[in-house]
Amino acid sequence: MGITTTMDNMQLNVSQLLKEAIGATRQYEVEGTVDIEDGGRGSRVQGWVKLTRTNRSILVTGKLQMAVDVVCARCLSTFVCPLDLDIEEEYFPMLDISSGMSLPAPEEPSSFTIDEHQMLDLTEAVRQYAVIAIPMKPLCKPDCPGIASGLN
Repeated sequence: MGITTTMDNMQLNVSQLLKEAIGATRQYEVEGTVDIEDGGRGSRVQGWVKLTRTNRSILVTGKLQMAVDVVCARCLSTFVCPLDLDIEEEYFPMLDISSGMSLPAPEEPSSFTIDEHQMLDLTEAVRQYAVIAIPMKPLCKPDCPGIASGLN
């Protein structure tokens, strides 16, 4: 049975979920801040995530919303661009929850991991999904006349 709680950062302690049977779930309402660029101003993230225990990991799925500051490709003004993120990532534990022994690293070097304190950190996954979701040529409005018009 799933449990719904609210988290106010991007880190979750998953030690209890790792002790449960395959298929066990937890659901969290998410509110936090993620920096899209190093040293940038953090962007507020909100939505929900569902954690599901698998035979080798924890599968994280969810829907998040955030807004980031971007520069219009036509007029070069900065504006707030809303993003909808559909998250689906697998997080691998680094320690066996029962024995405390180290587990082999995931085969894929870019895989997300659960640290030795059983903390699952969503920050990097959310950052990566946000970077991908930002439009290649963002427009402040669909009919932006551009910089040459002198209107912006």
